[in-house]
Amino acid sequence: MKKLFDPTPIQPDKILGAIRIVLGLLTVYHGLEVFQSELINEYATWAPFQGSYGKLMVYVGKSSELLAGLLLTAGAFTRVGALFLIGALGYITFFVGQGHFWYEDQHPFMFVLLGVIYLFYGPGAWSVDRGLAKKN
Repeated sequence: MKKLFDPTPIQPDKILGAIRIVLGLLTVYHGLEVFQSELINEYATWAPFQGSYGKLMVYVGKSSELLAGLLLTAGAFTRVGALFLIGALGYITFFVGQGHFWYEDQHPFMFVLLGVIYLFYGPGAWSVDRGLAKKN
């Protein structure tokens, strides 16, 4: 009970690492839509993707999600993966959605916020980044 009210973190590296892995896997799941041409064609009909580069934008966005998810899951180049996540899901929140992150666009905006955490805090435990840093 005492730890519940203690302001010091409880195993922050392990918690950051565990959440990073789950976040990465969820992002990979969304990014795998890049291989579903029917779904890509449906997204390309949405108003923000109308125009000559609409379908390309959908492919770039889904590829960015997939790359971000793979990097975050492995904890490899975590900050780069976080930037891809922030960019892709920020675009979804503010340009594809209405930017109503307090109501309608909460889901993609939560990914943006988690990306910001990993951009500034790093990967936590169980990461390729940490393993490479120890070797150097």
